Amino acid sequence: MVTNIKNSFKTRNVMSKENLQDEYKNPVSSEDMVELAKQQYEQKKVSDYKFPTEIIELPSKGLIYPKDNALSSGKVEMKYMTAKEEDILTTQSYIKDGSVLDRLFQSLIISNGEDVPVKYVDISLGDKNAIMIAARILGYGKDYEVEIDDPSMTGTKQTDTIDLTQFEAHEYDGSNQTELNKNEFSFELPQSKRNITFQALTESKEKKIKHQLEAQKKQSRRMKDTTDRQLTTRLKNTIISIDDDTSQESINHFVDNELFAADSRALRTQINKVVPDVDLTYEFISEETGERREMLLPMDLGFFWPQS
Repeated sequence: MVTNIKNSFKTRNVMSKENLQDEYKNPVSSEDMVELAKQQYEQKKVSDYKFPTEIIELPSKGLIYPKDNALSSGKVEMKYMTAKEEDILTTQSYIKDGSVLDRLFQSLIISNGEDVPVKYVDISLGDKNAIMIAARILGYGKDYEVEIDDPSMTGTKQTDTIDLTQFEAHEYDGSNQTELNKNEFSFELPQSKRNITFQALTESKEKKIKHQLEAQKKQSRRMKDTTDRQLTTRLKNTIISIDDDTSQESINHFVDNELFAADSRALRTQINKVVPDVDLTYEFISEETGERREMLLPMDLGFFWPQS
């Protein structure tokens, strides 16, 4: 199982105040500062008590983080979900602005498993998937009941109970990185033969992408342009350099004007192949036809909001 859970009962220390500004690579807004202060306050409250925790092993094994980053331990320590976290899950303003799960995970993560606080914004999205599965298991158990559209019988739904402990991290040894403890991967595009260096997206990058997409939507409404630019925006934030040119202007121009569709698909396939993550596929068996099909773990409202 991806979480490889181990029990631990400890008292925690919190992140020092001087680290607050360092949570984000770019200058933080006043809203971000307030949110980070709240996070530290919550950590301070739980550090005054002894409570059960679990050690969660990360798909990356810590190899994509610098050695001086707490996440290079390759694990995080999480506390069990309580009624306080259920309050977070039911807060409508958090649900509306899309921050509810991030607030939940920030409340649950205690340390890097070695008593060192972690910066949530540094966590890669693949490692975040492992944290998500672990949080659901620790909160509501391993059985996830979900209604699924049967792909072999159009219009037919069936209810399945999925064992969340079956989802394993992809085997990872860092061999595809340009260098261990450095979040960089290289790839030669098959058609143009351009050399691309890319990174595993982190929570900080995901936050930046979200802000960019929101700004683009506002501009598109003014220009009456309905083009969805999510794919190109993500690539612009994933690519670090093109033929050793690291300027963002060059990267943006390349993605918009020079990246062939065949190369774009090949690059995205390579990213999915080499970036550490959890294998979220499972075998669906149709009750109507008996047909077996590999499907992605469906995420409906019951994942973190199961019926009581």
